[in-house]
Amino acid sequence: MTVLRRPLSRAARKEERTAWVFLLPWFVGMAGVTLGPMIASLYFSMTDYNLLSSPKWVGFENYGKMLDDPRLRQSLSVTFIYVVLSVPLLLAVALALAMVLNRGIKGLAFYRSVYYLPSLLGASVAVGILWRQVFGTDGLVNKFLGLFGVDGPGWISNPDTALYSLVILHVWTFGSSMVIFLAGLRQIPEQYYEAAALDGAGRLHQFRHVTLPLLTPIIFFNLVLQVISSFQSFTQAFVVSGGTGGPSDSTLFYSLYLYDEGFGRLHMGYASAMAWLLVVIVGFLTAINFYFSKRWVFYGDGK
Repeated sequence: MTVLRRPLSRAARKEERTAWVFLLPWFVGMAGVTLGPMIASLYFSMTDYNLLSSPKWVGFENYGKMLDDPRLRQSLSVTFIYVVLSVPLLLAVALALAMVLNRGIKGLAFYRSVYYLPSLLGASVAVGILWRQVFGTDGLVNKFLGLFGVDGPGWISNPDTALYSLVILHVWTFGSSMVIFLAGLRQIPEQYYEAAALDGAGRLHQFRHVTLPLLTPIIFFNLVLQVISSFQSFTQAFVVSGGTGGPSDSTLFYSLYLYDEGFGRLHMGYASAMAWLLVVIVGFLTAINFYFSKRWVFYGDGK
């Protein structure tokens, strides 16, 4: 069966050309800023390239080198611990505060802006420097503990606590997730809570059987975004550790080690291979999240 396309009118052709003109910057940006660098990175990942001389083809040698790199394994371990600890805590804090704000307190717009602000500043160099001062040996945290006679350690300089200070910093940037949770809570019909209350359900049961099921798409959305964002964390560890990932590689995030290999040691070929490994890891974890979402995400249409 042949489908004949009616010729476009002059006005329709003009609108189509206008649409292509407006879309052109996006296509140029996609090709020049995203696809082009990705293809170049894939090529460099199979070369010995130090930014100062021409790349030399080595095949999959850089990928094989990863198997014998103890610092790469350490960076993966640090990053996974960071993600596993920080993401659930951030989502829990964001949801709790969103529920408080959803109760209709006065000055909602002000509090929403104040709580959102750390999301904008959390990845900045200034906040990283501030965090290093707050959790330093003579920082505000230890001064506060000193009021109770507790001699606190150097949280940033201690390998046992340095990573957890960065986890706290990440949890502090809960603002964007909180705003998304708040928007989701506003979409839950009030009659569901009224029906649950008539059946004798208290606040806890309403949260468990009404709020959480209807909020699962928002939880899933925030979870995927935060997992991807956490694997890309860089500035906090770079500033707090002085770019070394110390002490004793306890804050050596994967992205920080990638940066050090590429721009510190000029092993750009190896760094490109590491970047593609990160793409595979994040893609794999995202696929797992989507697969298991079928079991716990409720979209309200029976699926």
